Amino acid sequence: MSKKRWVQGLVLVVLVALGVFAYQTRQVSHAGESITAVGSTALQPLVEAAGEQYTSEHLGTFINVQGGGTGTGLSQIQEGAVQIGDSDLFAAEQKGIRAAELVDHRVAVVGITPIINKRVGIKNLSTHQLIQVFTGQVTNWKQIGGADLPIVLINRAQGSGTRATFEQFGLMKHRSKTAQEQDSSGMVRSIVATTPGAISYVAFSYVDKTVQDVSLNHVAPTEDNVITNKWPIWSYEHLYTKGQPTGLTKAFIAYVQSPAIQKTLVRQLGYLSPDQMLVERNAAGHITKTGGA
Repeated sequence: MSKKRWVQGLVLVVLVALGVFAYQTRQVSHAGESITAVGSTALQPLVEAAGEQYTSEHLGTFINVQGGGTGTGLSQIQEGAVQIGDSDLFAAEQKGIRAAELVDHRVAVVGITPIINKRVGIKNLSTHQLIQVFTGQVTNWKQIGGADLPIVLINRAQGSGTRATFEQFGLMKHRSKTAQEQDSSGMVRSIVATTPGAISYVAFSYVDKTVQDVSLNHVAPTEDNVITNKWPIWSYEHLYTKGQPTGLTKAFIAYVQSPAIQKTLVRQLGYLSPDQMLVERNAAGHITKTGGA
């Protein structure tokens, strides 16, 4: 081998090595960093999946995801106890939260549907009937065409964004009567599936074959109906930070909002990307149309 060719080969090896080093440096630019996201259980499956995918692509980082509900997420981020507060609500909608101190990062839209135990035998309710059920005016399913079973209400806990959204847009601002409360959407589904006569509400992403979702006024709880607000029980999913995010927090939020995640993971897990919506809703609940149906 000539000296010239040997030198060219050495240069090539060095350039390749430098390229690999630069790539690895970019991949682990936040190596050793960890963040915690707490709050909405409706949003939790997405944040968990995105966190696992992010850390597998960025070695040395760690993203801890916990539930607890929207109220917990917003209070924790307000106090600076975590890096991200997961919420189904605008911060301004939650009592006791200083929304001006928080920065909103919308990452998804979630539809919320009533679910009932399959033994009830009902697949559609009117809004009036739904209100009667949750306010205790109807106490047995046979009163509205179902099986002869007492109605068992399962609520999300006070402070839950899923509950607030359901009461505002499903129950038309009526409050559910006092009933059993659960902090977790997964636990709600499990109880409804195994308790004859039970009814509750969860994000679309939690609906499976163990429970029966319910149409309202003969409108099915589908993504297409959420997009146009024909199905009105939906909310944005927010990642809140206290001030502008930095470091791993900033990188992770940008990752979740990236087209790659919005077009794959978000939709695969039963959420909608905000850019799919043909309407927009503000913190006061007012709807404006943003595109053609």
